[in-house]
Amino acid sequence: MDTTFETGRMRIKVAQRARQLVHFGPYHVGMARQTPSSPDPDGGAQRSSRGDGGFPRWSLWILIGVVVATFLVPQMFEADSAEPISFSEYEQKVDDGEVASVVINNDTGEIVATLDDQDDTTVKTTGPLQPLEAHIDLLEERNVEFEFENQTTNFFIQLLPLLLPIGLLIAFFWWMQRRAQGQMSGIMSIGRSKAKTYTTERPGTTFADIAGYEGVKQEVTEVVDFLKKPDQFAAIGARVPKGVLLVGPPGTGKTLIARAVAGEAGVPFLSVTGSDFMEMFVGVGASRVRDLFESARKMGRAIIFVDEIDSIGRKRGAGLGGGHDEREQTLNQMLAEMDGFESTEGIVMMAATNRPDILDPALLRPGRFDRQVVVPLPEMAERLAILKVHSLDKRMGGDVDLTTMAKGTPGMSGADLANLVNEAALHAVRRGSDRVEAIDFENARDRVMMGQRRDAIAMTEHEKEMTAYHEAGHALLGTLLPHADPVHKVTILPTGPALGLTFFLPEERHSVDQRQLEDGLTVLMGGRMAEDIVYDTVTSGGAGDLMGATERARSMVREWGMSDRIGPMAWGSNNQVFLGEGLMTSRDYSDETARVIDEEVERILRTQEERARRVLMDHRPALDAIAKDLLEHETITGAEVQAIALANNAPPTRADVPQA
Repeated sequence: MDTTFETGRMRIKVAQRARQLVHFGPYHVGMARQTPSSPDPDGGAQRSSRGDGGFPRWSLWILIGVVVATFLVPQMFEADSAEPISFSEYEQKVDDGEVASVVINNDTGEIVATLDDQDDTTVKTTGPLQPLEAHIDLLEERNVEFEFENQTTNFFIQLLPLLLPIGLLIAFFWWMQRRAQGQMSGIMSIGRSKAKTYTTERPGTTFADIAGYEGVKQEVTEVVDFLKKPDQFAAIGARVPKGVLLVGPPGTGKTLIARAVAGEAGVPFLSVTGSDFMEMFVGVGASRVRDLFESARKMGRAIIFVDEIDSIGRKRGAGLGGGHDEREQTLNQMLAEMDGFESTEGIVMMAATNRPDILDPALLRPGRFDRQVVVPLPEMAERLAILKVHSLDKRMGGDVDLTTMAKGTPGMSGADLANLVNEAALHAVRRGSDRVEAIDFENARDRVMMGQRRDAIAMTEHEKEMTAYHEAGHALLGTLLPHADPVHKVTILPTGPALGLTFFLPEERHSVDQRQLEDGLTVLMGGRMAEDIVYDTVTSGGAGDLMGATERARSMVREWGMSDRIGPMAWGSNNQVFLGEGLMTSRDYSDETARVIDEEVERILRTQEERARRVLMDHRPALDAIAKDLLEHETITGAEVQAIALANNAPPTRADVPQA
């Protein structure tokens, strides 16, 4: 059965058919908040301070410092205390006999003279590059010691023009060698497994950290006991399942359960996703599977967890899109590793998927994945436990009733409930409150289940009135019919894609009978019939209602055997086209049967439409009163709808609704 939100211009539907089919068990289990952790895939190994080439990274900086010091240090320690004077002053001092010795530089013409005094004062000046003969004669005449010198240069500076290109060439070849080594290491490691290894201390998740899952915990306890006490099983010849497949809708906590099994068993845990095996090169995936199991064997006892195994475990030869050599070779290698000639004792493989129907039969046979554990959507008590877990770190107000919230969230997974609590906290912050209160949970649930309110839409008075009557028709029928879902809230404020909504709270049920389905169809027709009764016309706003009603009526005829003309026959819906099976096959019933099915669907819909018209016309005052109250307040609760119906002589016929 579908949980429906009836709308003024269209109908929102939350599909819950999987949990309400007669032959399939309920798909309900919750998920606790996962303790955040950041495991080190390499087992906590610290990074080396050395580079890829084996040299310390600081050695490069030392080399640069030595080169710089070679140029700067000689200049820093070169002392030059000579006083500069003009050449004429210098000659005058020589002529006066004040100069004791002279050093003349042949390259620059610089003259450094030492005076004949007690302090041996030095002066310097610049003369011509070619010494004058008169100047030399003057020095000899005054008995001044003089000598000529050539300017000396730094040895490293002389070698720099030669060393620089050689150094650049060496650096280039060194960089090319490092690049080639990196590429070769990448190529050589392409077949290595990408599994993240968690030590016995990690993950720290245990069964005590998970809310709900009592049945699932019992199923996987045998795996934990085997890994803890393998001798106890071996003593009586018992063999533990080699593989455990966790099956369930997205967000139900399949990965979290696998982590809890590893935490309870205290053994290494290797986690990998199915997409990690897929590469553009054929054979890489198979190589990674071999490396994964080899790593697990070295650990002795270990758990291998493959998330989203359907990405590599699809049926072989499905026919749609041809074969895939890489995927099939990877699957073949995994099949051989799980139940081949190699011994895998002490290694338990766990996998998670939400599409078990597309897995290869060879993967699911005994000896490989011996056991399938269904992780369904949570029941009411489990949703309550999950909400409590996710509310532990939130500052909750005194008016918050998590039990009521758990009853009002059927079909939500653990991830949905975690998001609901977070949305409530965000709403409290936007509201300026320091606590999460009941109004925050109510608004968060409306936003998650019905969509964001659209305040920018401005409806005309006529559109608003028609929307009010449309929603009033849904709400009144939901209140009067004995087997319809109870009304929770009615609004004519544009929300999500709809201009108005009637929100029902479906009861917790695992199967649905024909009376409940027929009452649900009547409620779906209520908006359209209310428009026809009041305005003598219908609008396009009932398009979603008609689509949902037609789909439900067709399922009643084709799948659930609820038609006297068709009888106890069923034809499943064609929802597995992407598997490639049955894509080119014809339907399994004749054209005459197809015509009868269409006639029966039309008969059911017209019958319920006429029933909706009759009930609304019999209680027209209640319909007008509900529409008027909606126009005045825009949003009313299910209890207010019941009160209006009672006040207008339209007593609810539901057993759980108080009578007047």
